[in-house]
Amino acid sequence: MKKIQWGVLSTAKIGRTQVIPAIQRSKNGEVAAIASRGGEKAREVAKSLNIPTAYDSYEALLEDQTIDAVYIPLPNSLHKEWVIEAAKQGKHILCEKPAALNSSELKEMLLACEMYKVTFMEAFMYQFHPQHQLVKEWIQAGEIGDVAFARASFSFVLNDGSNIRMNSDLGGGSLYDIGCYTIHSLRHVLDEEPTNVYASAKLHPELNVDTTVAGVLNFASGIRASFDCSFASIPRNEYEIIGSKGKIEVKGAYRPDQNEDGNGSVRLIKDNNEVIERSIEGDQYKLQVEHFADCLLENKQPSYTIENMIHHTTVMDSCYESIDTGKPVAVHYSE
Repeated sequence: MKKIQWGVLSTAKIGRTQVIPAIQRSKNGEVAAIASRGGEKAREVAKSLNIPTAYDSYEALLEDQTIDAVYIPLPNSLHKEWVIEAAKQGKHILCEKPAALNSSELKEMLLACEMYKVTFMEAFMYQFHPQHQLVKEWIQAGEIGDVAFARASFSFVLNDGSNIRMNSDLGGGSLYDIGCYTIHSLRHVLDEEPTNVYASAKLHPELNVDTTVAGVLNFASGIRASFDCSFASIPRNEYEIIGSKGKIEVKGAYRPDQNEDGNGSVRLIKDNNEVIERSIEGDQYKLQVEHFADCLLENKQPSYTIENMIHHTTVMDSCYESIDTGKPVAVHYSE
């Protein structure tokens, strides 16, 4: 069986600890090369993770004709530049979330990928875990009646001001880093796009990044949803869907590996006090890279579509506009 040959641009922690090992566990991919500026760090990581080739620059890796696809875990502000450069070199691209800082950037990236005929996907790995499919099935089967409200939360304590998440020039802030998961998951599970949003943020007094954000998404169906994210509260990664006949709770929604047993955890609580709990196995990083590689090998488009990426970024733009203006913002989608 042919395997996709992956290159990795940068030695970021998410790549070293999660995505590179997932590719190495996958049935249809191999990590063939890694690059860092100067190369010293790349050589160190290549040695520790058994990666055959280390490059002294991102350009050198992209020029390697044996590389089929690249994974880009660079700081958010560098995504547009290197997605476009990778596309020019004919590399398929899996880019860490958020793929772009705004819709204008994303449009440029998508145009480049279309021009050079490469496949591009934003790396929201959580959506590949099977626990979310069970949630959708329960909702569609009417297990909780008509959905009225949903909420999603993602937080942890970050006190290190030197962390790139706290650097506004690099696209830092809690909404870009973890809030995007909460918004994405509400849209994904409810299978609906919000019509208007309201968001409010607490900013770091010196670093000018949001450290806590809370907001509301309103849907045309009448569903209301709240989201919150923070670098200043105890670790949480969860969502809850509440209906007329019950509710569904998902603990470890974005990082189920942090649950006690390492599995997904979905809990259905009905209005008659019946409780159904499911522990669901799923290697979400591996499932993500295998899906992307399958798409390349079979010449098909990812299940996470371009339209969905555009819609997600549009909602994020609207949240930032609401934060800036202090007012609710209508979401205007364009293809």
